[in-house]
Amino acid sequence: MQLIELIIFHTSAHHSSLILLLLNMIMPTAYILLNCELGHENEIINELKKLPGVVEVEGSYGVYDMIVKISADTMDKLKETITWHVRKIGKIKSTLTLIVIEGQGT
Repeated sequence: MQLIELIIFHTSAHHSSLILLLLNMIMPTAYILLNCELGHENEIINELKKLPGVVEVEGSYGVYDMIVKISADTMDKLKETITWHVRKIGKIKSTLTLIVIEGQGT
């Protein structure tokens, strides 16, 4: 049994905020800055929200059109989601992926 499953199995609903804090600390996370074709932002946001591990999707002003936060159980799953799901969505022109250094800054 993985650490994440063990934590969830042995805690009550009373400790749910502690569980979420622990999961965020040990789960690989990435932020993806992306550019898309003009006028397709809402379509892409809806597609991104369907993907496993997508925590947040926000539109942005500036060089990039949106920012996406993704978490996964393992680094391999995180990379798989980014490479084979996010980057394959039609109308996305480019991505810049920033993988978070676990434990730093929290």
